[in-house]
This record gives sequence, C-alpha cells and structure tokens, in this order.
Amino acid sequence: IAVSPDGQTIVSASADETVRVWTNSVSGHSQAIKSHSAPVKAVALSSDGHLLLSGSDDKTLKVFTVNDRKFMFTISAHANWIRTCQFSPDSRLIGSGSDDRTVRLWDVTQKSLIKSFEDHEAAVNCVRFHPDGTCIASGASDKSIKIWDIRSQRLLQHYDAHTDKVNQVAFHPNGRYLLSASSDATLKIWDLRQGHILYTLYGHEGASTCVNFSPCGDYFTSAGAD
Repeated sequence: IAVSPDGQTIVSASADETVRVWTNSVSGHSQAIKSHSAPVKAVALSSDGHLLLSGSDDKTLKVFTVNDRKFMFTISAHANWIRTCQFSPDSRLIGSGSDDRTVRLWDVTQKSLIKSFEDHEAAVNCVRFHPDGTCIASGASDKSIKIWDIRSQRLLQHYDAHTDKVNQVAFHPNGRYLLSASSDATLKIWDLRQGHILYTLYGHEGASTCVNFSPCGDYFTSAGAD
C-alpha cells in the first residue's frame, strides 16, 4: 500500500490484478483500476500525491492520475516480474526492481530508460530513493543492500547485509541512516556516513517483511511473517 502526503488517500496493490484507490474515511469507499494483466506487486504515489505508479508480474509499470483515475502511460520495464517501484522525491524519475535482478531508473517525462543497474545476483525486492533524491538504494534476495549515485550512475555503497534475503529498506528522513528488514528475522540500522552497521534488532519470530520510518524519524515500524 501507499498513503498520500495529506493522509486522505490510500492506494493498494493486489494479486487480483487491480489497484484500488481508497478514501481514508469510516466508509472506506474505494475505486478499482483494472489495467494490469497479472498480479500487482507494488504501488507508489508521487510526493505531491497527484500521480500513482504500479508495478506488476506482467513486467510493466503503469502511471495514473490520482484525482480522476486517468491512465497516463505504460513502460515495458523488465524481463521478469516487478516487485518494487517508487517515484523520486521530485517525481521526475521512477525506480524499479525485478526478478530479472536489475534496478532500473526511468525518466517520467520521456518514458525512457536512464540506467539499468545489474550488480545484484538475485531478485530485487525493494528500491527506495534517498530523501534528497541523489541516490537510490535496493535490497535483494542475494542478501545484500546496494546504493547507487543517480548522477554518476555508479555504485556508492555495498553491504553484505543479512544472512537471508533483504525484503525491504527505508531511509531515515534526515538521509543519514538506512533501515533494512530480512527473512533472517532481524532488522538492521546502517550509518550511511560511516558505512557500517549501527544496530541489529531481534523482534520477530520469522521473516521481517516490511519497515518504515515515521515522517519525523523518531520511530519506525516493522511487520513480519509472525
């Protein structure tokens, strides 16, 4: 799922091949967008809340307007299932990750490929842009985390992060720290300036599947297979 910046709209992705746009109210009214031809694995919203992005097992990315649910364009993005996608903070770029082991950067205006990063050795489960938009991080089933510089298109940092696949990563709002969740049941916090681990947290009895920071960065939340 993804939540709009004002908190009024929630979008969800499902194996029923639809994306739903929900009004965040007691009535829970929603509208379905049926555009993909396979399960939808990922949804994201632009920072202004106007654009909706979805990624699917049909190997495409699709972009819609949130207000009128209008279809804008499709990108035939990957050679295998898409697991993750996100807009850059300025909404000019899209990052995507796939079972084809690549992280790809797309130009939203031109709808064209900027760069395909092929450093991972297994499926890419999560991509996240740094809050300042200068780099993109990914977590993969090869147990590693990688961070690339968007301008130079070079690998900045590589972490042999976990003993099982990395399911999700999240940047702290100040950009100095990265949080990761893994099927090894741990959460880890990384100091990006120093380039090393700060903490390992043992909270889940099973795979840690999902993490995110609060908007101010004082708290973070995690979900797991337990």
